[in-house]
Amino acid sequence: MTMLEEKVVVVTGAGGGIGRTIAVLAAAEGAAVVINDAGVSPSGEGSSATPAEETKAMIEAAGGRAVISTESVADWNSAQRIVQMAMDHFGRIDGIVNNAGILRDVIFHKMTIDDWQSVINVHLNGSFYVSRAAAEHFRRQQSGAYVHMTSTSGLIGNFGQANYAAAKLGIAALSKSIALDMGRYNVRSNCIAPFAWSRLTGTIPEKTPEEKARVERIKRMTPDKNAPLSVYLLSDHAKPVTGQIFATRMNEILLMGQSRPLRSVHRGEGWSPETIAEHAMPALAASFVRMDRSADVFCWDPI
Repeated sequence: MTMLEEKVVVVTGAGGGIGRTIAVLAAAEGAAVVINDAGVSPSGEGSSATPAEETKAMIEAAGGRAVISTESVADWNSAQRIVQMAMDHFGRIDGIVNNAGILRDVIFHKMTIDDWQSVINVHLNGSFYVSRAAAEHFRRQQSGAYVHMTSTSGLIGNFGQANYAAAKLGIAALSKSIALDMGRYNVRSNCIAPFAWSRLTGTIPEKTPEEKARVERIKRMTPDKNAPLSVYLLSDHAKPVTGQIFATRMNEILLMGQSRPLRSVHRGEGWSPETIAEHAMPALAASFVRMDRSADVFCWDPI
């Protein structure tokens, strides 16, 4: 038996990069796959069925089963049709991989409302819409698995990505909420923060020696390194695993922390602005979270 035998999964953004490698491996492990990809540019313009068709050809050449959806995840009704395609063609839905994404990187004080809304709509709203479309099916059959792509840009931080970081950190919270709300129906929800060179990371600037060195490190981390964990989390072998955030970095799998209290101060008579300045902040300052970026935390070469 393969890991996903007789299962049906939807992979959004499956026309290339990480999404394609997940779709191909899921099919190789026995799943019927709905390949969802609108074929837009990295910033969200245009449309084309070609990327999804290329993924489908790869799956079918290896003897797998797949159908194509070119619907946008950023629309409620379109998301319903993406999931319904699984029901219409394969009769069920067992897993969702929320991978579709775009980038509109720009420094915060120059970010436009369109830059903000476009990224939020695809990443955060899209993850909710597609997840919600599958939720009733999962509840009725008392099983299902979600895998959401988050990012260290949201979990840790990066320059020029306020829209992307906010969406990706929101996805982590969405995943945890799904895990809590739907655990009673044997539905699991987990996140992966992937490291990989792709069309989106291909937009990272390479102006300084430090930026060039960072890009060279990322280029070593190919998209396929993220597929095995994604397929595992979709499988029945992952039944005990829910509400977690993982990172995949070449051959490393990391379990990421989630927000918990770090330190507290107490004053029996209560606080005033003055006593906070004099006592509370100096006592807490040693435990402040540093202003790190993702590259500062993940500073070693991928292994």
